[in-house]
Amino acid sequence: MINNVTLGNIQQQVAKPALSPGQAQASFANSLKAAINNVNDHQIASDQKTEALATGQIDDLHDVMITAQKASITLETSVQMQRKVIDAYNEIMRMQV
Repeated sequence: MINNVTLGNIQQQVAKPALSPGQAQASFANSLKAAINNVNDHQIASDQKTEALATGQIDDLHDVMITAQKASITLETSVQMQRKVIDAYNEIMRMQV
């Protein structure tokens, strides 16, 4: 979960009245920015803990490895979602109208 999306949040989004195209674009842009910032925050935390371990400021290897794994998983999830979005876009572009 990149943006802590739950079933309740999705149901609330579906139940909302229709948005104007500008509002929909702004909402999508904000969601995308939040997701990217979340991935970036995980990467920064991993880098900081790795650097602290290398300089001897901390000695908890398990915590460093868990943080690194979280960063790796969030990045991989983002990449997979990007691929799915691109595939969906390409599929829509191939449709005959």
